Amino acid sequence: MRNVKVSIEPQVRDLVRIATATALGDEAQLRERMIAARASGVPAVWIDELLLQSFLNVGYPLALVAFGVWRSIAGPPTETGENVRHSDWEQWAQRGVLACGEVYGRTYHKLLLNLRALHPAIEPLVVIDAYGKILARAGLEPKLRELCTLAAIAMQNTPRQLHAHLRGALNTGSSREDVDAVLAVIAADLTKERALKIWELWRDVRGRSL
Repeated sequence: MRNVKVSIEPQVRDLVRIATATALGDEAQLRERMIAARASGVPAVWIDELLLQSFLNVGYPLALVAFGVWRSIAGPPTETGENVRHSDWEQWAQRGVLACGEVYGRTYHKLLLNLRALHPAIEPLVVIDAYGKILARAGLEPKLRELCTLAAIAMQNTPRQLHAHLRGALNTGSSREDVDAVLAVIAADLTKERALKIWELWRDVRGRSL
């Protein structure tokens, strides 16, 4: 495991810690971290958007639990962002291609082929519904969205997806040092064995050109 000196803005650190708590489903931990995020000045809209994308990253049950805790702390939402209308699917498709392409970079077309091979319905679910409808929303910049996605996926045993989002963090504007810092923050929520495996995977990605 690398000895990393953490250098990360407090608001980003606290947002990332909410992402991991959401993936773990610990309500007490969520409450504590959400309160800390408010104290450090994390905008409420950032947390709303993080929890919306958590439906994609950790599933409906855990995302709904996290939203329940957040609403009990923050009260009703004051900024709801854009409406989610099914009639807007063409807009979602256009911006989904751009957002997904930004995360996956030169492997984007390979991703599409792999998704089609799994099932024909998966490609539009990923590109249109996930990236176009949710991940391309305003309110949280792509760099922060991808760091939070990385943090949430690191809590799960999905090495291929973790590899993809380590690359995705770099593709969306994070430096290697940014990712070092995020992995150091989330290490507190991992076993030593799991943290070591993640650092080993990151060392491989870190040393490659994108």
